[in-house]
Amino acid sequence: MAPTVLGALYLLLYPLLRNIVISLQHFRMGELVNGGAAFVGLDNYREILDDPVFWDVVRRTFGFTIANVTLIMVLATLVSLLLMRLGRGARLLVMGALVLTWATPVIAATTIFQWMFQSELGVVNWLLVRAGFTSFQSYSWFASGTATFWIIVVLVVWQSVPFAAITLYAAQTTIPHELYEAARIDGAGPWRLFTTITLPMTRTIFGLITCLEIIWVFKAFAQIWAISQGGPGGATTILQVYAFRIATLQHRYDLAGAASTITVVILMLVLVVYFRHMYRQEALR
Repeated sequence: MAPTVLGALYLLLYPLLRNIVISLQHFRMGELVNGGAAFVGLDNYREILDDPVFWDVVRRTFGFTIANVTLIMVLATLVSLLLMRLGRGARLLVMGALVLTWATPVIAATTIFQWMFQSELGVVNWLLVRAGFTSFQSYSWFASGTATFWIIVVLVVWQSVPFAAITLYAAQTTIPHELYEAARIDGAGPWRLFTTITLPMTRTIFGLITCLEIIWVFKAFAQIWAISQGGPGGATTILQVYAFRIATLQHRYDLAGAASTITVVILMLVLVVYFRHMYRQEALR
């Protein structure tokens, strides 16, 4: 196991530690080329935390994450319940579609969404105009910050639901059917079955999937950068995009390192709070 452990430490731990070191230095283009970065302590963190734009980005990141994770978990739960009720053939067909969606490369899926919402030849505008909404003739979706934000949300949700749905379905297959039969005999309806049997029996997996989706959405970058690069007007700039823009456009690798480190800390705090909440629920049970 030693090679695997060493490889994981080099690929995962070293970049994190290197990023922290850079965030404590004066590290710009000159230092990148010539070396000799000077230690500046927490100056980069003070500069980032004093920037009002940073706090706007933090609020936007939380809004983006909450919107995505909520939609992902609701839709994934509904799809998993649907899979439980389908026949063998229909279930295989739906699961095949989910797997293909999940396997689609991020950039390929992003390009497809760009085509769909293209102002002149996009299928979305064409369908809306055919449905009688003539105001969408040649409508430019990506010129609006709000529209671009929600297009990216739909894209991220579309890519994330298959994994969550298949995992929740697999968890539901382990629940004994006798429990549902007994509950139906007692007069329980679909909602009662879900709240008293399905959800309690899959609570651990549900919590795990929620944590994984929080991580996945919180660090979303490729979709946003490919579609809007954080625009228009910063409407889709979340923490990952904010750090990347500082590093590539301003060549402030020290500030970008500080922003990335703060992002990791925020994500860890969110997950710790969520895990504590899960633990208390389990303790009460």
